[in-house]
Amino acid sequence: MESSFAFLENIEIRGAVSQWYNAMLTPEALVFLAALNRQFNSRRKQLLQNRIKEQEAINQGILPNFLAATEYIRNDMHWGAAAIPDELQDRKVEITGPVDRKMIINALNSGAKVFMADFEDANSPTWRNCIEGQMNLYNAIRKQIDFVGEQGKAYKLNEKTAVLMVRPRGWHLEEKHVLVDNQPMSASLFDFGLYFFHNAKELLQRGTAPYFYLPKMENHEEARLWNDVFVFAQKTLDIPQGTIKATVLIETILAVFQMDEIIYELREHIAGLNAGRWDYLFSAIKKFAKYPDKVMPDRSQLTMQTPFMRAYALLLVKTCHQRNVHAMGGMAAFIPSRKDAEINRNAFAKVKADKTLEASTGFDGTWVAHPDLVPIALEEFNKVLGEKPNQKDVFLPDLQITAKQLIDFKVPEGKITEQGLRTNINIGILYIESWLMGTGAAALHNLMEDAATAEISRGQVWQWLNHHAYLDDGREITVTLYKQLFNEELQKIRDAVGERTWWERKYENAARLFDKLVMATNFEPFLTNLAYTYLA
Repeated sequence: MESSFAFLENIEIRGAVSQWYNAMLTPEALVFLAALNRQFNSRRKQLLQNRIKEQEAINQGILPNFLAATEYIRNDMHWGAAAIPDELQDRKVEITGPVDRKMIINALNSGAKVFMADFEDANSPTWRNCIEGQMNLYNAIRKQIDFVGEQGKAYKLNEKTAVLMVRPRGWHLEEKHVLVDNQPMSASLFDFGLYFFHNAKELLQRGTAPYFYLPKMENHEEARLWNDVFVFAQKTLDIPQGTIKATVLIETILAVFQMDEIIYELREHIAGLNAGRWDYLFSAIKKFAKYPDKVMPDRSQLTMQTPFMRAYALLLVKTCHQRNVHAMGGMAAFIPSRKDAEINRNAFAKVKADKTLEASTGFDGTWVAHPDLVPIALEEFNKVLGEKPNQKDVFLPDLQITAKQLIDFKVPEGKITEQGLRTNINIGILYIESWLMGTGAAALHNLMEDAATAEISRGQVWQWLNHHAYLDDGREITVTLYKQLFNEELQKIRDAVGERTWWERKYENAARLFDKLVMATNFEPFLTNLAYTYLA
């Protein structure tokens, strides 16, 4: 492959091209992408400016709340979402992962009800990953995908596979390798548009449909934009309106106040909401970064039993079931060890407890990161649901959640520990290094870490430094202490990987980037935006 500059109706491709890439980047596909971008990119940019204004208001003391202007939508119990296809009625266990070939095959074969193929937090958005990911999905839909591993093991699809859903990148991201009218196009529109253009009609012919997960939204106006994109795309390609079905990740602290409104905007296309717990925690840290009374303890102590997280989960279930859509639980990120049975026993017990809590709360399904966790999660949901495909008949009519409950981040027994600080530094550096090397889902310390958990790691260190937090042993978290632990953790990483690997990879770049983020005067909204400038 060689770098190339291709021009078509003011569309410029700046990236490696080949015969295979050209099969995705056809003139017809590029015209469709350009039409999407020209129609919607200016609105996207305006909505991102609105995010900045909202952040400024929070910094000035105006706390998030349920919208008075849309109270009529929340109070009207007579509306609900359009019918959901039969194949999406049972979503007890969904597996998620990046769009590499082996992952797609294993996930579709995993026994999960749904596979969410991820171009976002589990994907490092190199040009190669994004284009080959589209090719892999194209082939998988047509049952033309296989893979041979380094040891000669062959992978191919089973006859029965999970239902496919795709998560494009969030509204805040751009695809720098595709310029439309001399400007980088929206990464969201690129990922969605390329997949939809090539596969919508093929999926319908095969008895399924284009299904999506939508990330990082902060309000119902951003949901309205997605809905308008869907309407435009279906009309342009002569696909019946309402064919697209999407599940929205409620993974920002602002979106939780507008869940009814988000469902309402997408009511012809929505299938559910998902409790994206890790991004939600990061969003809470980010949005209240200036508030000393919102400092959180070690991330390991921020469980779904924590009061503000419990309020979030319960409100999501109630809202979804009132509107006849699915409430999906959060990620079990454990990666089983092939060497240590004790690690597995302890982790499996935590996964079972987590999934038991979700099922008993009223969630209709949950997420896992590894095929070995599918039967564990499925067992816990089957215990509660029995033969039912979902529990949308659980309405929680007496539940009342206040705005104060959602933003009261106090954890009575919470502590900030030296180990918690070290873990954040260690995971932050290791994940950023993996991302810079092109791997967005990194198995670290038996957990599948993605951009969301790395964001929590650097966010907490920034928060603790800027608000002069104290460790549980009485020491203040100063720049001096941080630098000491930072250097020690970096040396541990260097010792663990060895000198050759250290110089062949990007540990020093990752360390500099992590340090830049946590030492910045102002909180950087997304590490991936900054890191993208370093990505080849």
